[in-house]
Amino acid sequence: QVQLVESGGGLVQAGGSLRLSCAASGRTFSGYRVGWFRQAPGKEREFVAAISWSGGSIYYADSVKGRFTISGDNAKNTVFLQMNSLKPEDTAVYYCAADDRLDVVVTSSEYIYWGRGTQVTVSS
Repeated sequence: QVQLVESGGGLVQAGGSLRLSCAASGRTFSGYRVGWFRQAPGKEREFVAAISWSGGSIYYADSVKGRFTISGDNAKNTVFLQMNSLKPEDTAVYYCAADDRLDVVVTSSEYIYWGRGTQVTVSS
């Protein structure tokens, strides 16, 4: 079993930055794929970014490409999502997800483990 805990959310003005963290317990991320998803009120959950921990593959949604960066820290067993140039439309609950396969995928149903989410609110 893998337990995921997100942190780093908050309220920020448009154009600002936040860094989200996803810490894992129960086992290391080695050999896993880890993704970030978000869900805004009244909308479906959508893919944001994903990383293959051992394979090194990274993928971003077009809506965040060039503004968000996903990375991992082996020593801390943590995945980060650096979010820059934030826009009001980035407002959502952000979820970390993981699965014990290496290929990077964008479909939420392909991830087994999920955190509880962290709220990101971007004011205009």
